Amino acid sequence: MATGLEHIRPWRTIVRRKSRQIMVGKVAVGGDAPISVQTMTNTPTPDAAATIDQIRRCEEAGADIVRVSCPDVESTAALKTIVKAAKVPIVADIHFHYKRAIEAAQAGAACLRINPGNIGSADRVRDVVNAARDHGCSIRIGVNAGSLETDLLEKYGEPCPEAMVESALDHARILQDLDFHAFKISVKASDTFLTVAAYQALSEAIDCPLHLGVTEAGAARSGTVKSAIGIGSLLWAGIGDTIRVSLSAEPEEEVRVGFDILKSLGLRTRGVNIIACPSCARQGFDVIRTVEALEQRLAHVAEPISLSIIGCVVNGPGEALYTDLGFTGGGKGSGMVYMAGKAHHKLSNDEMIDHIVELVEAKADEMRAAKTDEALVPAS
Repeated sequence: MATGLEHIRPWRTIVRRKSRQIMVGKVAVGGDAPISVQTMTNTPTPDAAATIDQIRRCEEAGADIVRVSCPDVESTAALKTIVKAAKVPIVADIHFHYKRAIEAAQAGAACLRINPGNIGSADRVRDVVNAARDHGCSIRIGVNAGSLETDLLEKYGEPCPEAMVESALDHARILQDLDFHAFKISVKASDTFLTVAAYQALSEAIDCPLHLGVTEAGAARSGTVKSAIGIGSLLWAGIGDTIRVSLSAEPEEEVRVGFDILKSLGLRTRGVNIIACPSCARQGFDVIRTVEALEQRLAHVAEPISLSIIGCVVNGPGEALYTDLGFTGGGKGSGMVYMAGKAHHKLSNDEMIDHIVELVEAKADEMRAAKTDEALVPAS
């Protein structure tokens, strides 16, 4: 991704792998499109109201695409209502039953997550592909190390990158033979090394978009670390067009972590990026509790704003120089507020959190207004 700083900071440049572009509803995936962030609902899909409520929270967190499991006819029956209520494209998760895939396409799913080789005869696969084509659905081929085909496990002896890539290419060939090319592929494993190696090999074997993820990564903290290492290293190498962070946590938390990974690499800039010190005996206020409070109170802000929260003057002014807003502890119960890199005014620690929230929200309002004004300017 070009950042505009390549001539002075070549070490910050990520050159993305060239892939063809497909559409998942209104969201472009692959090519030069922004890397999209996905998650998956965990409510019973037939409970449309609960599923829609969860999707709404994911949308508020910034999700670009949401996947919904459709294991039975009750789920695909509810999908039509869910799709209509959602503001983002909905992917229908299908495993073995080809009729569920057809029903999901008819219900308005933007994408079908299937493995073509697992849903039966050639006629059944053709019926699913025709339904996808007729209803404007793309397809995600989802290969998982935990559910590889028996013949590949016998051939390779265990899940390995070669087996996962062979499985993916076998499924892709089925779609290509039917002249269907609007597909992306994932090759996920819970092992980070296996995941990265499989994606690296697949990225060289086919030009379709790749959906990244370390599957079954674990609880919020440990899963975030595993995902950041696996997904982050692939993105750093230019591999990947859409991501899902698979956590044993609420779906909206997956979205937030996904954006944090992209923000750390300069690939997306949604939300407030808080730069904070780990705190030490020099701190002029409780940095840890302050950052926790600010993360919660600023989670609703979508505009890309950088905020530095530093406990003392050793690194505070230097960090504030490169952030939109900042606060540096100065001792004696107060600190300095920085705006646009410059010391602006002193503030007591007791007032700090409320005041910083007000400043960030005001900055976000300015950015939204500027964006609106720009959109109203007629093209020359």
